[in-house]
Amino acid sequence: MRSTMESRIDTQRRTMMKAVSATGLALAAGGTSAAIADDPWARAREIAQRLSRPLAFRDQDFVITEFGAAPCQLVKVKAWVSHDDQGVIDTQAPGSKDCYAAIAAAIAACHKAGGGRVVIPAGNWYVAGPIVLLSNVHVHLKKGAHVYFSNDPRDYAKYGDFDCGKNGKLVLTRWQSNDCLNFASMIYAYGQDNIALTGEDWTSRLNGQGGVPFPGSTDCWWTWKGKNRTINAVSQVNTPGDGPGKINQRIANPVNPTSLAAVTPGLTEEERLLIQGEGDKWRADEQYLPALSEAGVPVAKRVFGLGHYLRPSMVHLIGCTNVLLQGYHVVHTPFWQHHPVHCRNIVFRNVHAESHGPNSDGFDPESCDMVLVEGCTFDAGDDCIAIKAGKNRDTQYGPSQNIVIQDCIMHSGHGAVTLGSEMAGGIQNVYAQNLVFENTHWATNPLNTAIRLKTNMNRGGYLRNFYVRNVKIPNGVQTSPSFYTTLPNSPIASKTVATAAGAVVTFDCDYTPTADSVRLRPPVVDNIQISNVTVGNVKTKKDGLASCYQAIVILGPVATDYNGPQPMPTVLPVTNVTISDCDFGTPVNREQPWYLYNVKGLRLMRVKIGGKEITTTLST
Repeated sequence: MRSTMESRIDTQRRTMMKAVSATGLALAAGGTSAAIADDPWARAREIAQRLSRPLAFRDQDFVITEFGAAPCQLVKVKAWVSHDDQGVIDTQAPGSKDCYAAIAAAIAACHKAGGGRVVIPAGNWYVAGPIVLLSNVHVHLKKGAHVYFSNDPRDYAKYGDFDCGKNGKLVLTRWQSNDCLNFASMIYAYGQDNIALTGEDWTSRLNGQGGVPFPGSTDCWWTWKGKNRTINAVSQVNTPGDGPGKINQRIANPVNPTSLAAVTPGLTEEERLLIQGEGDKWRADEQYLPALSEAGVPVAKRVFGLGHYLRPSMVHLIGCTNVLLQGYHVVHTPFWQHHPVHCRNIVFRNVHAESHGPNSDGFDPESCDMVLVEGCTFDAGDDCIAIKAGKNRDTQYGPSQNIVIQDCIMHSGHGAVTLGSEMAGGIQNVYAQNLVFENTHWATNPLNTAIRLKTNMNRGGYLRNFYVRNVKIPNGVQTSPSFYTTLPNSPIASKTVATAAGAVVTFDCDYTPTADSVRLRPPVVDNIQISNVTVGNVKTKKDGLASCYQAIVILGPVATDYNGPQPMPTVLPVTNVTISDCDFGTPVNREQPWYLYNVKGLRLMRVKIGGKEITTTLST
């Protein structure tokens, strides 16, 4: 018999998906001419033009001070400001007024009136809970407005729609592309239409306080990440506050069951053992949630929150349509900085996305349709932009598609423009142009790679119709290799291929294969065009002038990773990749400036590597 919570969740999700699907049908009705289909950049212009139409809101302001909000005083605190560094920064003073209720009341009044603008004035504001956006509401931060979100996880398990007992009152969310009940995000919306979050300028700041210690503890949100596993990492070698004996998302959580049979008694023994894998690492929260997805456990039984270690994204919007995120500065986020899921018509414009903590991706649209990213600056502790589309069996929202990225600047990050790794629902029709991957911190915290695809036999999915042009990378990317660990019996020797860092273009179809027990889904990668990428050299201590370790790494799917039933699905090579009119500077690995595996028909046209122009077609 279905539980009341399961029924409530299904009703909420059906209502949201129906609304978003209706918007999608309206978009599709416009059609695409044959001429645009023949010219991908014409299609990009069409998407950008359509999304440039401004949203409309009623002309009425709801100022939060009229609902009881009051600014807070600040004190200094020693906190983590990155994976590796601590500093003395501002935080709210003890006893500061919590503005959660006032902001919620202002948003509710605005929504009830038919919409308008909720204004957060200049000043410092302490908010101990989520700002939940509602339809037709525009939340606007004035110049000099600085919102300090509570650094206590309990404040994000107080106000959710689903009372999960000792785990708290939680919300429907998606964590690393798997659905669950978990902590609310600092900015959250579910199934809303015509919403905006804007700032007057980059002094309008949203602060997630990811590195500020929890009350009465030395731990912070970032501690929950656990140990960094990147081989030969140049930076980000530490986890703030981590130490022996501390449970985190990567350590078996004793509150999770010792066998999947306890939550999914219908599994065969063979299925259970495949999903769990060897040992008890599957009981770590970051593995337990994907295991529940693979086992077909309903979302109502995927309960996390208090007692678990899955950090919330900073801005998390699910099933929303007509969304504007513009003009503010976000810092120190607990996890991903922005994570819209199954949204339609999103504009992400002129945002300064800056957080150097673990997993601090800048902007991660997932299973979204019609997205414009323009004029933003990224300085991230992980990927600057990472396009995603579900993981394991959580693919009901479909692909990410029709995404334009243009006129942006990227500094630190794992990848500047990344696709995956969670992409089981597929990614298609992505256009990236007129970008500067500045890599300002190249000597201490370098951009790992510039243009990146991540998938494997677990994440699967497809990438097709990905177009990149006019990219400048004046300070190169990481010039030392970060290798990956292969599975036993792989034809590729472990720790020999630099997929984690070191190449300008990295297509990695064997991404961290040791992290996934179930490997049933060969990915498909087809029709990639990259042109006019210019990479500069930097003066390194060891290797002289260099731009990267290798120019190109394309690691296609590795068939021996498959561990599902026979017959095995066809494992296809990476196909139809063209790289033209590019100058990759001087790789450190001059003897092997590219690495290819399971690639068919890679076309290099007028490509310079180490000053030598190359035109050729490669397969392996």
